[in-house]
Amino acid sequence: MGAAAHAGRIEVIAGAMFSGKSEELIRRVRRGIIARKRVQVFKSHLDSRYAGLYSVSSHDGAELDAAPVDSGAEIFRQVRPDTDIVAIDEAQFLDAGIVDVVTALAAAGKRVIIAGLDTDFRGEPFGPMGALLCVAEEVTKLQAICVRCGELACRPQRLIDGRPARYDSPTIMVGGRESYEARCRHCHEVPRADEDQRALELPEARVAGARS
Repeated sequence: MGAAAHAGRIEVIAGAMFSGKSEELIRRVRRGIIARKRVQVFKSHLDSRYAGLYSVSSHDGAELDAAPVDSGAEIFRQVRPDTDIVAIDEAQFLDAGIVDVVTALAAAGKRVIIAGLDTDFRGEPFGPMGALLCVAEEVTKLQAICVRCGELACRPQRLIDGRPARYDSPTIMVGGRESYEARCRHCHEVPRADEDQRALELPEARVAGARS
């Protein structure tokens, strides 16, 4: 038990959309398989894009079979005693209990590989990802390319009918290139609810000033 327990660790792959998080998770899992490790792969049941509900897939088409789950507790129940590597994709959609679950799995000697968005469309911490970053031995922060200026992108820009989604929009909205862009800090836009009203008030104020 002692040697196996010491082998346990948590690795988190975080970053913006289109930065290669799932691709990196797939790469690490495949290397584990080559090393003849017993692997189980899980993903949030909310993500059925690309290859479907029962696969982890990257935007570039790479994929792995995966079990869809809706909570950390469900992962804990499904992990087999002889599993060496537990991989979890789209962890930002899972509940806060995932933090205790991966900590327990690592303590039991398992290598846990987690991938997820670290910030939501507002640029704020997404779900349990902040806490997962804190408990991990290894953190890989990936960045995409900003579609506006070409600099490194660290935020997902949500678009509704081609325009930036407002701050009070729902936190979770699963989508791909039709709904999101990768943007840097400076090109990222999140209008607040009162900005639309302010935009209407400014022309009216100018007209009133001209009349006076």
